[in-house]
Amino acid sequence: MSKIRPLGDRVLVRQLEGEEITKSGIVLPDSAKEKPQEGEVIAIGSGKWIDGKLTNLEVKVGDKILFSKYGGDEIKVDGVEYKILKEEDILAIIEKK
Repeated sequence: MSKIRPLGDRVLVRQLEGEEITKSGIVLPDSAKEKPQEGEVIAIGSGKWIDGKLTNLEVKVGDKILFSKYGGDEIKVDGVEYKILKEEDILAIIEKK
């Protein structure tokens, strides 16, 4: 398995699976599924430079996040699809109750 380490303020995310059945019970084919905007952080970069100082990212490995719909780049490594996002494309961290 390849290991990917994002650079700078970038984050490697594995997208969570989209809904296969609508609330009304209709089963969706793969072609009709919308890509989810939710994922799990797999790896993070070293941080971002602010005023000459390296600042840590707010997210950490294992966080569940919401990200902007059109942000980042999709990649495929060893048959698994990932998304590489800049920290600014992350909208929120999903916290468990």
